Order: sequence, then structure tokens, then C-alpha cells
Amino acid sequence: MGVDTVVEIEIERPRGEVASYASEPANAPTWYRNIESVRRETGGPVAIGTRATFVAHFLGRRLEYTYEVTELVLDERFVMATAEGPFPMETTYTFEDTPSGGTRMTLGNLGSPAGFARVAAPAMAAAMRRENRKDLARLKEILEAGS
Repeated sequence: MGVDTVVEIEIERPRGEVASYASEPANAPTWYRNIESVRRETGGPVAIGTRATFVAHFLGRRLEYTYEVTELVLDERFVMATAEGPFPMETTYTFEDTPSGGTRMTLGNLGSPAGFARVAAPAMAAAMRRENRKDLARLKEILEAGS
């Protein structure tokens, strides 16, 4: 059994601003509660092939994994994936305009845990969904405070 979670939020900021901030890996520790640090492995602007190593804490464990940007449609879609560790994962952000001029951001995680993590997949999915809701709320708070 895999993990497939999707959460969304409306942020009262323009789509380009939300997408630019959320799609920059260096910003992740400011809005993802469980991400301790990010180290870019490649230089230049974020693009397909950009690699960044994340250090996170989740369900009492320290995790270190390198994501690679696999898809980027400016201000619309951003996808990163990792094949490392016991939990290969793909993370997708999508951005859409709202009628009020803000942005609807969707955060999805799709993964195929191996070993013991496979048994715990349903509990992990619930925990990820819960944490992702908090993370998006924090992102909203940060971006709307800057308005």
C-alpha cells in the first residue's frame, strides 16, 4: 500500500508570488514545520534537474533525502521526487488563481514505502496529511503577513 495525500489552501496573495516562494527549496524550513535544513546540490535558479538535500524530522525519526525537480511549469506546477531511503516520494505543488485574486495551492505527496514503512503507510498518510495542513497554514500566514 502506498501513500497518496492531497491538501489545499487559499492564500490571499498573487499566484506568482506564492509559486515563487513555495517552489524555492531554501524557503522550506520557514514554512515546513518538520524540515530542519535544506542544502542546494546544484546552483542557479530552480529548474528541472535542480537537486536539494533536505534534513527533516517525521514521526520521531531524522530523515535526510535529496529531492530533484522533475517538472516545472512556471506559476502553475512544481514537482520534486526522491528515490532515496525507505520512502521514495514525489511532492507536487499546484497553483491556481482564485476569484478574489489570491491563489489556491495544492500540496500532494505520493510515495511507495518499503519494509516496515509499508505496514505503517496508512498511519503515515494520516500524519502527513495533518502536518501538510499545518505547513500550508504557516505558508499562508507568512505570505499574507508580507502584504
